[in-house]
Amino acid sequence: MNAPDKGARSFAGVSYEEALKRARDLVPALRERAARAEEARVMPAETIADLHASGLLRTLQPGRWGGMEYDFIAYVDFPLELARGCASTGWNFANLQVHHWMLALYDERAQEEVWGADPDALIASGIAFPQGRGRKAEGGFVVGGRWNFSSCVNVADWNMLAVTVKDGERVVDHRMCLLHKSQYEIVDDWQVLGLRSTGSMTVVAKDVFVPEYKALCMYDTRGGDRFPGARTNRNPCYQVPANPLLGHGIGACAVGNAQAALDLTIDAVKERSTNYTGMKMRDFQAVQLRIGAAGAKIDAARLILRNDAIEGQEIAKRKAAAATLRKLGFKRNLAYAVGLCTEAVDILHAMAGANGIYESYPLERIFRDAHSLAGHISFSLDAQASAWGLAALGGEVNNPTL
Repeated sequence: MNAPDKGARSFAGVSYEEALKRARDLVPALRERAARAEEARVMPAETIADLHASGLLRTLQPGRWGGMEYDFIAYVDFPLELARGCASTGWNFANLQVHHWMLALYDERAQEEVWGADPDALIASGIAFPQGRGRKAEGGFVVGGRWNFSSCVNVADWNMLAVTVKDGERVVDHRMCLLHKSQYEIVDDWQVLGLRSTGSMTVVAKDVFVPEYKALCMYDTRGGDRFPGARTNRNPCYQVPANPLLGHGIGACAVGNAQAALDLTIDAVKERSTNYTGMKMRDFQAVQLRIGAAGAKIDAARLILRNDAIEGQEIAKRKAAAATLRKLGFKRNLAYAVGLCTEAVDILHAMAGANGIYESYPLERIFRDAHSLAGHISFSLDAQASAWGLAALGGEVNNPTL
């Protein structure tokens, strides 16, 4: 029951180093495809095929389903590497990767329904609970809503949609409901500044019945082994608290995107002399200082996100519950790290001068992607730092899914 169908690909046993190499090897192709992907507003079919063939999408899928079942740190490392080639690809990958992780939290029947049929199945999401509404029904819930920013929904087979369940006007539950693509409508409204090839379109569902086993209670994902899938997926990786750390993979895309800006800038400076003085650009102290400052910000952001992911799993290994202040610290750190990456990209884009306004110049896209992803609510330092500050000062933070 728990093994993939005969003929399905299994990636259990692939070493972490080998998988990272596969990700790095894709970077040149992703850079070459990025402009065409932007124009199409969708992740290219050849990129999806590469991600499937490499097994990278299944780095956080349980091994018994043919996944690699890596530690939670993979949720930072792999999106980061791929975003060096294309931020949109890294963003979509982070979502698809962590939805395998999330499906491992669901009841075994939901896992069987999805992975039993296709262990490579792609799953999108709509994460804003206020955008979904639900009411209890016999055996499950009747749900509906309109969720925007559902990344890679145009290539996904399934969707995890966040729903606030009410009894009258009283909120009684928060559920992540698993729907097949036949149960919702996709609205093509993704005409945007950056991250254009993520296909983050709007999803609409109307009065869909979702059985209990496909409606994950988010109160059971706050850390520990209360979630239904814990009976079969016992790895501490799956006991990491969801709410405070589910943004770290998309945050890692900011790091990879900024690293790409740094790499491209260093290459350009090494080759370039000014048209006015004939001096080598690398000999200007101002250039050296900007390169150094950007590099420090990117390294700091990488370390922050990796440390949070490692600490989250270490807490789970100890079978301890992370304190509310620690969880809010993870969310604060994420927003701060992404801010560092945005600052680094701005420094490097300014160095490009007039070249930076041309669409043919890669830094132009990287700049737009950096500012587009920075708009995610998880990356708002005003929101995340103030919540941590309130808790640190003894105030009450009202977040039932934390």
